[in-house]
Amino acid sequence: MNRALLSLIALLAAETASACAPALDFRVEPLGGGEPVHLCEAYADKVVLIVNTASKCAFTDQYAGLEAMYDRHRDQGLVVLGFPSNDFGNQEPGDADQIRDFCRLTYSVEFPMFAKTHVRGDRAHPLYRRLAATAGEYPQWNFHKYLIGRDGRLVASFASHVPPQSSALAEAVRGALATPAEAAGRRPGAGE
Repeated sequence: MNRALLSLIALLAAETASACAPALDFRVEPLGGGEPVHLCEAYADKVVLIVNTASKCAFTDQYAGLEAMYDRHRDQGLVVLGFPSNDFGNQEPGDADQIRDFCRLTYSVEFPMFAKTHVRGDRAHPLYRRLAATAGEYPQWNFHKYLIGRDGRLVASFASHVPPQSSALAEAVRGALATPAEAAGRRPGAGE
């Protein structure tokens, strides 16, 4: 092959490799500051569960279930991303240090947490606007969950009252984590 054709192939391969799914094509600030994280770069080929969180909510104990889910499945490619939000009932009034300390000391949260974020309405962060447009719904309260597959596409959206240990959410996560061969093996009649 000639040099020009090889260069073109290399360029196309680089563009394909760097393609970013629209649902994850955002830079977000880590909780407590620091260098913004480009979700595509940081979580490429991961199953991503995005959750708007709050420290003073009836659903706050979901932190424990989210951390357990993250711990159980992270080696298989799951990452939980927490976005504290004060959009509902002033239930996340703290600053970054207070939120981080609460999450670590009360629920031993190790999954990535990001800066306080607006998740609904005109002030919603572009990430949440994109998720809401794709899912057809903004969060109605704290601890709404959006599940994104390895391909960067929305798999499902779960309302706040659906806990991390629910069978519906657990099955959706397992399905998103499964390789194509594993998923085919789950279908009735597969492999017969």
